[in-house]
Amino acid sequence: MKRTIIYIIVLIVAVLPAYPQEEAATLRPVTSAYTAEIGDARLANTYLTPLKYTGWSAAFNYERMQAMKFNPDKWVMRLAAGLTLDGTENPAKNADMWRLVGEFSWGMTHRWRIPCNITLAAGGSTGVDLGVLYNSRNGNNPVAVEAAWTVNLTGYAAWNTRIGRLPLTLRYQPTLPVAGVFFSPDYGELFYEISLGNRSGLVHCAWWGNYFRMENLVTADLHFGATCLRLGLRSNVLSTKVNNIVTRVVTTAAVIGISGEWMSLNPSRGIDSKARIISALY
Repeated sequence: MKRTIIYIIVLIVAVLPAYPQEEAATLRPVTSAYTAEIGDARLANTYLTPLKYTGWSAAFNYERMQAMKFNPDKWVMRLAAGLTLDGTENPAKNADMWRLVGEFSWGMTHRWRIPCNITLAAGGSTGVDLGVLYNSRNGNNPVAVEAAWTVNLTGYAAWNTRIGRLPLTLRYQPTLPVAGVFFSPDYGELFYEISLGNRSGLVHCAWWGNYFRMENLVTADLHFGATCLRLGLRSNVLSTKVNNIVTRVVTTAAVIGISGEWMSLNPSRGIDSKARIISALY
């Protein structure tokens, strides 16, 4: 009987490791940022005027980043939305041109962690831009429409470091459209004529020959506890040429706002001490 009991105990000890152990939970905090921007703008739109207008640019932007559920170590999602208002004047300072545009984009990037706390990521996104330009001097046709849907190349480079004891995250993120469609009427075509049914040739395929845009975003997140102060610089260049209409938009703005990482937790359970926390930026 003793020998039988010993055999059973040995068998149980041998079998137990074969059962899979419970894996630690994976937590994917959401990195969100709310920022305001102020800078300068240069506008040109030959549908409205042959002159170049210069002035100021102001914007409000929201950004949301999170590691993807299916492979959080390698893939990151980014959603961005913003509203920009530009106020400009002609060289003689006797006419104004205003630009109001809303933007929305969503994309995924594959990332690589390399030494020295640096993360590199590359991928794609898709975005929609919709806005208007208004020229106060034009009485007959004072408004031009800005509308586009694009597929973009994007990515980022992030560096986690410190200034003394203060944690700091530096990031550079470019966005470059490569294809899509955008709106443009014929030269001199009135929107009244479009409303009467003259709608041919309003939508054009976008490529670098007739539609070029480049956005560059540089940010520095200063980690003060759970909330970060975000400082940075954003530049935007938009150039289109179709139907003998040339559009140029160049803005450069300083960025200031708050950012941080947030997690959805069950109050009754709290945080598992063995949980893996995977950040979207580093």
